[in-house]
Amino acid sequence: MALTGQKIVVIGGSSGMGLATARAAAQAGASVTIASSDKRRLDAALADLPDGCDGVVADTRDEEAIAALFEHVGRLDHLVYTAGDAVAPHPVAEVALADARRRLDVRFWGTVTAVKHAIPRLSRTGSISVTSGTVGVRPVPGFALGAAGVGAIEGLARGLAVELAPVRVNVVRAGAVRTPMWDAIPQQQRDGMFGAMAKRTLTGAIGEAEQIAATHVFLMENGFVTGTVVTVDGGSVLTGS
Repeated sequence: MALTGQKIVVIGGSSGMGLATARAAAQAGASVTIASSDKRRLDAALADLPDGCDGVVADTRDEEAIAALFEHVGRLDHLVYTAGDAVAPHPVAEVALADARRRLDVRFWGTVTAVKHAIPRLSRTGSISVTSGTVGVRPVPGFALGAAGVGAIEGLARGLAVELAPVRVNVVRAGAVRTPMWDAIPQQQRDGMFGAMAKRTLTGAIGEAEQIAATHVFLMENGFVTGTVVTVDGGSVLTGS
């Protein structure tokens, strides 16, 4: 198993893409620590993961908590960042500026905080992989702030790939993926939305968390990939609809 003996931290690892990545990494032989701001979800995730996985409650908006997380983990080989807020439209004309700034707290500034405190403990042969979304290249109404956040994350990753070399830094740009992130939307509306999204892909389907996880594992294992954005979206950015 390619990741045997390696230590991996997955922030946002208690659900969705993060949990799937933690499971895939553990099955590949890694020692995995997941972090989440929600203890209930964290405990449920640990019960679902292979024996030996560890979990820490840490809010990415709290720098002291993130510093304590990496103090607890010690040396590590790979950092995967998948944490994010619930998906919802926020038209710029209607949003308060203070709320607009908070939109970047978890996805962007949380990434910066995690990387800052991981760097001193990260193996020089290791990697960092973060998640973004196709909304950055195919914006939709109500998600201009989300598109801006994606652009910031992808630019940060390219800069870090240069700044932290030989540590590798990459991005997984996810399309529509079936995760608990969408659960705030009523079931009937969500099913209709997923069906419409599937029709806008070349594969005729939306993604599953395990497909994103497989990409994160690939980026951890392949020592010749850095500064790259890997798009996993069923070809949706190529369609005209």
